[in-house]
Amino acid sequence: MIAAHAFSGRTVAVFGLARTGLGAVRSLSAGGANVIAWDDNSAARDAGGIAGAQIMPWREWPWESIAALILSPGVPLTHPRPHEVVNHANAAKVPVIGDVELFAREIRSDAAKPGRAPVIAITGTNGKSTTTALIGHILASAGFDAQIGGNIGKSVLELASPGPRSIYVLEMSSFQIDLTPGLSPDIALLSNLTPDHIDRHGTKANYAAIKQRLLSQVPKDGQTIVGVDDQYGAAIFTQLSGDGIAACPVSVGKVLGRGVFVVDGALYDAQNGRAAKIMDLSEAAHLQGVHNWQNAALAFAATKPYVKDVRAIAAAIASFPGLAHRMETVGHIGKTLFINDSKATNADAAAKALAVYPDIFWIAGGKAKDGGIESLSPYFSRIRRAYLIGDAAHTFSRTLDGKVPYEMSGTLDAAVTAAARDAAASDVPAPAVLLSPACASYDQFKDFEQRGDAFRAAVARLPQDANLLKSLVAS
Repeated sequence: MIAAHAFSGRTVAVFGLARTGLGAVRSLSAGGANVIAWDDNSAARDAGGIAGAQIMPWREWPWESIAALILSPGVPLTHPRPHEVVNHANAAKVPVIGDVELFAREIRSDAAKPGRAPVIAITGTNGKSTTTALIGHILASAGFDAQIGGNIGKSVLELASPGPRSIYVLEMSSFQIDLTPGLSPDIALLSNLTPDHIDRHGTKANYAAIKQRLLSQVPKDGQTIVGVDDQYGAAIFTQLSGDGIAACPVSVGKVLGRGVFVVDGALYDAQNGRAAKIMDLSEAAHLQGVHNWQNAALAFAATKPYVKDVRAIAAAIASFPGLAHRMETVGHIGKTLFINDSKATNADAAAKALAVYPDIFWIAGGKAKDGGIESLSPYFSRIRRAYLIGDAAHTFSRTLDGKVPYEMSGTLDAAVTAAARDAAASDVPAPAVLLSPACASYDQFKDFEQRGDAFRAAVARLPQDANLLKSLVAS
C-alpha cells in the first residue's frame, strides 16, 4: 500500500466506499489523516469503518474543517448534474479530487529523489485495459517491478510502495482524469477515441478534452503516444505537434514516416527514422484482430524507453496470455468455441470481436449506450443468430429485425444454453458463441467482470445438460 501523507493531521472526507474509496481510506489513515466517510450502501459503510474511517452521513460533515473531498470516480462530478455532495464541497471551497490525485501528490513528493519510480498512464475509449496489461507484462518480462492498477485490477493506492525497479502502469478512465489535476506521468498514452460516457461528460468535445488533458500533463522530458486512426486521435496529435510536443503516432494500416505502425500484421518501429520490422503479430496468439494489433503497437511504443532490446519486447508480446473478459476463450466443446468479451460495453468495442470470428452466435444486450448497435451493421453478415438479454433487448431487436435472426433470451443463462444448442446444430464448421454485449452491465450485473464470470459459469454448466452435451459433442 502507498501511504498518502499530503493530508497528515488534517480531516479528509471520502464519498463512495467501493474499491477506490476503501483504498483511499486505508492510504490516508496510514498517512496520518483523520478520515470521515460515507456510502449509501450499509455493507460498504461497514467496510469503510474497518478500513479506518469514521462513518458519518455526508450532510453532517464539518465542511469548514475538511481539507479535501475524495470522490469515487462513479459519482457524477459535472453531468448530467453534480451530485449534491459535490455542490456542498464547491460551496465550502473544498477541493474535489480522486484517489489517483492522492497517488500523484505522494509520487510528486519523491520527485527530487534519485531513482523515482516512473509512471505510465494509459487512457482511451477502447483497448486501454489490454494495453495496460500488455505493458505490464512486457515490463515484468524484462525484470521490472510492474505495478499495474488504477481503472484495472487494484486501486492505485493499494499498489506496492516504489522500489528500485518499480514502474507504475495506470489505466485511467475519463472519470479518473476528471479528478486528477496533478498527475504528471512520464509517459501518457491515448489509444483511441470514440463517443462514450456522453451522459457523464455532456458532449463529445468535453469527453475528448478530458482525455487530452492527461496528455497535456506530461512533463517536457516525458513521452506522449497517440493512436491516430480515429478522427479525434488524429486531431489531438495534430494539435500536440502544432504546440511543439513531439508525440509518437501509432497506426494500424498506415505506413508512418515516424512513429510505430502495423501493416499486414507486421509491427514496425519508425521512431528514429527508417522503419524496422519488429515482429509478425501472428506470433501473439492472444492478440487476435486489428484492434489488438493497435494495442501491441501502443505497448511497444510505451515500453521501448525502458526495454532497450526490441527482441525482448517482441518475445513478451508473443507470450502475452490475454486479458480476462476481453475476447477470452472460456471453453471449446465439440466444434463450438465460447468467447467471453464481457468488457465490450459499447458498440465500438463489440465491433472488434465481431470482426474476428466468421460464424457468430452472438449474445448481446444489457444497459444500452447512446447510439445502440446501428454502427455494427457491417458485421451483421457474420452473425448466424443473436440472443438478446437485458434492458436493451427490445431496442436491439428493432435494429436487427429483418437483418439478423434473433431471439429474446432475457437472461444470460438462457442465452448461453440456446446459443450453444443452435451452434452445435448449425452447418458451419467452427461456430463461435460470443458474449460481446455492446452494453453496460448494471441492469442485471454489478459490473462487466461479474457478467463475464456468469458467462464462464454458464458455459461450465453446459455439460450437465445431457441432451445438450450429446449434441455439442456429436458436432
